[in-house]
Amino acid sequence: MYIPENYKSSLDLLHTEYAIKLVKDTFERRLAQHLSLTRVSAPLMVRQDSGLNDNLNGYERPITFTARDLEGEMEIIHSLAKWKRMALKNYGIRRFKGIYTDMNAIRRDESLDNLHSIYVDQWDWEKVVEREDRNIEFLKGTVDRIMKAIIDTEEAIRRNYPELDIIVKQPDVFYITSKELYEMYPDLTAKEREIKIVKEKKTVFIMQIGDVLPDGLPHDGRAPDYDDWQLNGDLLFWYDILNTAVEISSMGIRVDSKSLLYQLEKSNNMDRINLPFHKALLNNELPLTMGGGIGQSRLCMLLLNKAHVGEVQASVWPQDMIEICHRNNIELL
Repeated sequence: MYIPENYKSSLDLLHTEYAIKLVKDTFERRLAQHLSLTRVSAPLMVRQDSGLNDNLNGYERPITFTARDLEGEMEIIHSLAKWKRMALKNYGIRRFKGIYTDMNAIRRDESLDNLHSIYVDQWDWEKVVEREDRNIEFLKGTVDRIMKAIIDTEEAIRRNYPELDIIVKQPDVFYITSKELYEMYPDLTAKEREIKIVKEKKTVFIMQIGDVLPDGLPHDGRAPDYDDWQLNGDLLFWYDILNTAVEISSMGIRVDSKSLLYQLEKSNNMDRINLPFHKALLNNELPLTMGGGIGQSRLCMLLLNKAHVGEVQASVWPQDMIEICHRNNIELL
């Protein structure tokens, strides 16, 4: 855990709750407006044999359970990356329109710190594109529209809470691929490269994450069956309170049948081709889409100048972390 020197939140617990609601209400309206999205309901769990759960980096263990009136096992979702694509087909959504939802997940294998909780809350969004939209410029244009929604939300917070510091110090996003970043700092680790570039540029979108770099390692882990590794990325801000780069969103243009096969083979996951989701995708039965997740608690944390994600979400923490927070004016919800 990182403890900022002489930290004290500008907002007490009650005003923090007021401000959290303002952030969430404002941002989801602006996101829907800028990306032409409609809100839908989403599941907390999916069938284990559906292939719809997000496998994340491949080692995280989903929470599984059985139910009295259902056959087989269910899994608490890690994210809705694949479910949303099925939903777009079922709703009959057309080009440039899409959906968003409140995604609530439990990730039992997270390492808990200032930014990470086992409880994950995101705005998950997905929209339909056509083949000619599957390019880097279209991806960048979408990131710019998400930035407009974030800036709109920060302006609303500043009007109501002028005592809070501005977080989006650079509204113009600096775009760089993971390979270009590696070539700039080949002697640093991936995390160190992120921190160095984001500290300099303030607002950065690192593209093309998942495939291996010249050192034989990916910049970061990505499941092989939702983002196209050549058309995805992470949006990061520099955060002075924690003196580090903070990822707000992971997103991308999704795999088509060709990139799905390449990425499954590259990651040794060809056994997934027999799952219902993957069969539908390989048979071109699903629309071409792009989408992502935007951290609700992360965004609240930054815009409200908090030092710990537990100041903007109610979760479970180790006892020693609770005590450290209490001693350092970090009020966990």
